[in-house]
Amino acid sequence: MQPGDFADIDTKTPSGARVYDYMLGGTDNYVIDRIAADQTEDMMPGTKALARNNRRYMVRVVGYLAGECGIRQFIDNGSGLPTRNNVHHIAQAIAPESRVVYIDNDPVVLRHQRVSALAENDDTAFVLADATSVDDILNDPETRRLIRPGEPTAVLYMSFLHFIPDEADPWGMVRRMMGRLAPGSYLAVSQIVSDDPEVRKRMTEFALSNAKGKFGRFRKKQEVRAFFDGMEVVEPGLVGVNDWHPDGREEEQSTLWIEFGGVARKPG
Repeated sequence: MQPGDFADIDTKTPSGARVYDYMLGGTDNYVIDRIAADQTEDMMPGTKALARNNRRYMVRVVGYLAGECGIRQFIDNGSGLPTRNNVHHIAQAIAPESRVVYIDNDPVVLRHQRVSALAENDDTAFVLADATSVDDILNDPETRRLIRPGEPTAVLYMSFLHFIPDEADPWGMVRRMMGRLAPGSYLAVSQIVSDDPEVRKRMTEFALSNAKGKFGRFRKKQEVRAFFDGMEVVEPGLVGVNDWHPDGREEEQSTLWIEFGGVARKPG
């Protein structure tokens, strides 16, 4: 990494990727990101534990998909900053031939990916794109290089869909992505939800304020279930992520809002 590589990055507005990195104990973040994360923790104690629990869920999901389902190609939407236990680390430890495409629209993520281990791994790639631009993602040369159309693909939207506003139609985005992929492909989702409408409203307003409007909203469980319409949901179904094949390392967190989701297979 050269001096000035990040000179044009906005360090005055929190970045979802950098806030998440800080919550996971990473160092690729700025003061504004740490302030936003700490304020969120103050408002809703256990939020940092929620982030770590979600990361462990992702590790279990990718291990399941690579190990038990035989998936060898992955698309990680809203991938965030490279850290420990990225998708390719988990999948390639099980099957070295696994191929991974990371998607994010944050230029900070692009800069870090360029100097990360991805640059030395021919079976991984990073595409700078908006997740709602499904055709652009799937038609990108790097995606076409690694994702074989006739083979099942696992598509991940981990703690990401709440960043997509309703007017951008995240449900249609997921349908378009899964519609382009081979039968036997898998969808994996986690999204922050709350059963309390006041909590959803308050936390969405807080996130929108911190992110200068670059946020969607926290949703209800039923709205997350709609992402899986037409899919075959695998056991244990759609649940809080701590209840999806738990391994005993789950941390105590707030129960007023949780990461909710699961894994489903495209029929055929």
